[in-house]
Amino acid sequence: MDPTAVRSLAVTVDDVVSAAEARRNGRPVVLRATPPFHGRMRARLHVATPDRTEPPAGCGAWVVTDPDAIHVDPWALFDADAPPYPTTAETEDRLRANDGPFSTDAHHDYHATAVAAWRRAVVDHLRDDLQLSTADGARRLRVGRLG
Repeated sequence: MDPTAVRSLAVTVDDVVSAAEARRNGRPVVLRATPPFHGRMRARLHVATPDRTEPPAGCGAWVVTDPDAIHVDPWALFDADAPPYPTTAETEDRLRANDGPFSTDAHHDYHATAVAAWRRAVVDHLRDDLQLSTADGARRLRVGRLG
């Protein structure tokens, strides 16, 4: 059950986007691959315990022991040019700047539209590789997209 055997991770695009959004909103969500480890693994959406959700500095995936698993920070799967997640404060400011009438319902709809646009745009910024931190040192994993 050696995580260094893993050469590539497959992830569904929707899982990555959903995990990133949940993590942005404060939930301890990661993408997780579990043993037995082999060259090509699938990482799935997983709600982790809060003490296991923060990656070591400089990596986007890390090995968690007891039980052994690979956890991936979904934000590490986006390149540096990925659009930022729209906050409610930002969408409120943009809506108010449009000089139209402001209401809670209008803001809710405007924010939902901004999040939907972010979800569509961010998939164009998925990385092809990722750094995995293990007890034996760091290594690069290839990332494959499903769906």
